[in-house]
Amino acid sequence: MVLKPEEVTSIIKKELEKYKSRLRTESIGTVIQVGDTIARIYGLDDVMMGELVQFSDNVMGMVLNLEEDSVGVVIFGTDNPDKTIREGDIVKRTGKIVQVPCGEVLVGRVVNALGRPIDGKGQVNTQKFRPLESSAPNVVERQPVKEPLQTGIKAVDAMTPIGRGQRELIIGDRQTGKTAIAIDTIINQKGKDVYCIYCAIGQKLSSVVAVSETLKKYGAMDYTTIVSASSRASASLQYLAPYSATAMAEEFMYSGKHVLVIYDDLSKHAQAYRQLSLLLRRPPGREAYPGDIFYLHSRLLERAAKLNDKLGAGSITAIPIIETQAGDISSYIPTNVISITDGQIYLESDLFYAGLRPAINVGLSVSRVGGKAQSKIMRRVASKLRLDLAQYRELVTFTQFGTDLDKTTRAQLTRGERMVEVLKQVQYEPLPTAMQIIIIYAGTNGYLDDLPVNAVKKFESQLYKFIDKNYPQVQAEITRGNELDANLKNKLDKLIADFKKEFLVKH
Repeated sequence: MVLKPEEVTSIIKKELEKYKSRLRTESIGTVIQVGDTIARIYGLDDVMMGELVQFSDNVMGMVLNLEEDSVGVVIFGTDNPDKTIREGDIVKRTGKIVQVPCGEVLVGRVVNALGRPIDGKGQVNTQKFRPLESSAPNVVERQPVKEPLQTGIKAVDAMTPIGRGQRELIIGDRQTGKTAIAIDTIINQKGKDVYCIYCAIGQKLSSVVAVSETLKKYGAMDYTTIVSASSRASASLQYLAPYSATAMAEEFMYSGKHVLVIYDDLSKHAQAYRQLSLLLRRPPGREAYPGDIFYLHSRLLERAAKLNDKLGAGSITAIPIIETQAGDISSYIPTNVISITDGQIYLESDLFYAGLRPAINVGLSVSRVGGKAQSKIMRRVASKLRLDLAQYRELVTFTQFGTDLDKTTRAQLTRGERMVEVLKQVQYEPLPTAMQIIIIYAGTNGYLDDLPVNAVKKFESQLYKFIDKNYPQVQAEITRGNELDANLKNKLDKLIADFKKEFLVKH
């Protein structure tokens, strides 16, 4: 069929009418300086703070400094960015704020600060992503901390209790058992419907592997995610890691679930941020940290909360760890984090080397939530424990001078020695709350006073077996969280007296 000229003309006109010019604009910049995982970019006038930008070879970076004539970008995603990226390279905006994958697919996995798996178990397939930074829940969206988060550690649950939604700091010198308390707390969440996220910042890879293997051994990886930015990772990834862990936790919290996040440790996080800030030419302040270091940690830890019932009543409990130098808790970073958190568990080197583990200093450790994060029975049983131990430590110092002691002082020393022995606990053996209450009740009510100190631990371990075998109903009654009424008190007195007779006969 031959078309007439006018038909051809009308077809062309129709096609021309359909055509619309489409212009696509891209915001691009140029690298003017690069070094130490930091790039300075000229251009990108409309870029956002925290936005992802793309270099050549698909290397990504995050905007961390907005200046009048340039943009400061931290580079990640490559082992040696200084060789991959050169001056004059083109940089493109992505229009996206840095975000990480989240959801239940991450449970049981070991991922890096960007949420990419590093455990060799394949990719993480999820459509759920959350931005690294988000606003903390406001006052109206929260409710008071009132549910206990049991650590399984007698000294913590009795004297410095932690509640769901609380921020409790673990602080002390290196090698005093800070991580051990955190790992025991994770192990103790088994069967309690709490997701755990362990964020390792600046740790040796061998340490991260050891934690992973320990958690697997005790079945805790079934509800745990490890976010690792090891000591060989760049400062930018170490800076991002705790924010990534919190973003993953928020997905669970806003779904009405409970999450425990361990930041191990924020001292190294502060050092990584200091390194980035000084490279970005931000002015240093006290102890060479930039002025916004307080804001860095407060905007992280304020995201821990117990949401109100309307929002699902989920919670994030944050346990940051801070390393001190020679026990100095008055230096810059420790004082910052102490003022942000709701209390601290202070571990002392002298107690650790004296064999008292966990090496918790009763005088300097505190929980500002206190009894609200304890069951009614534990609150009643442990009410005098802190004061008794503090008095005991004072008396021990006093009696080193060889003074003659009266009967009351000797009784206090006897009780204190046995309570110190009771509070010693082996690592990786968290204790059910009911058992903690029974042994603390036995100690504070004088049932251990006539035992030799070296027999207390044997008495304790055999008491637990005796209860499991003969008095499971008492254990169940305590677990239900009833009041310590006269009836339950009589049962506890009878139980301990019965066992003590049996124990003294055998020993």
